[in-house]
Amino acid sequence: MRIALAAAIITLSISPPVYAKGCIKGAIVGGVAGSAVGHGKFGAAAGCLVGHHEANKADANKAAPQTGGQSPK
Repeated sequence: MRIALAAAIITLSISPPVYAKGCIKGAIVGGVAGSAVGHGKFGAAAGCLVGHHEANKADANKAAPQTGGQSPK
């Protein structure tokens, strides 16, 4: 048991950070909506995927240069 715990701690300490932006919020919303129809875990998983996708889309829109619909002169 101690060996497994030590291995888990070492693995987590050297692994890169997880970028789950939007996943937590989406999982909560999806879990609540899914539990209303009896599929809470499926709703949480789907909510995580959608939330992560939406967060990445918002980041991409912020990174894209805004031209304002006019060409530079």
